[in-house]
Amino acid sequence: MTKVALLAGGDYSPPMGDFDFYIGIDRGALRLLENGFALDWAVGDFDSISEEEMAKIMSSGARIHQSPSEKDDTDTELALKLLFKTYPLAQATVFGAFGGRVDHFLSNVFLPSDPDLQPYMRQLHLANETNFISYFPAGEHTFEAHPEMAYLAFMTDEEAELTILGAKYELTAANYFKKKIYSSNEAIGKPITLSVSSGYVVVVESKD
Repeated sequence: MTKVALLAGGDYSPPMGDFDFYIGIDRGALRLLENGFALDWAVGDFDSISEEEMAKIMSSGARIHQSPSEKDDTDTELALKLLFKTYPLAQATVFGAFGGRVDHFLSNVFLPSDPDLQPYMRQLHLANETNFISYFPAGEHTFEAHPEMAYLAFMTDEEAELTILGAKYELTAANYFKKKIYSSNEAIGKPITLSVSSGYVVVVESKD
């Protein structure tokens, strides 16, 4: 299993943890180099990079995947598609996915809505110092919350009913109410079970 850190161009968040492979997405490639991280791939259209900065990226020895500015995918989507095509079993954590342009932020949160990325959603996470996002496809899933993350939020991409068991505030057929995002829930030290009949669930673990 290849553990991969990707650094996107949102608010800078250093990759945290041990990784086998580092991918810089557009300006994220420069940020990896500037902060002493490895750079294995640089992916993007690099339209926010000066010629001098691009020369630094090219001289790093990284493999460059440069795309046209006009394309159907965001740079982050492009990087993930290239990654999973090359390493189908990779575990990918995207840093720098938050902040910046709101449209880019929302595109990042809903990455599994892309049909090409949907099969890999369980291998994909978004993270910074205070948040960790995971994805669960239709069905029933049990997971352990990170002990340092005090708060939980759950969001479905469709209208399917969601069941939450094992959290402080459970959601079942007996007390079901429809919301786009069920926020401010909490882990209580035991496994959490989710069930959704279609689409997928976005799980956000957070701390102050």
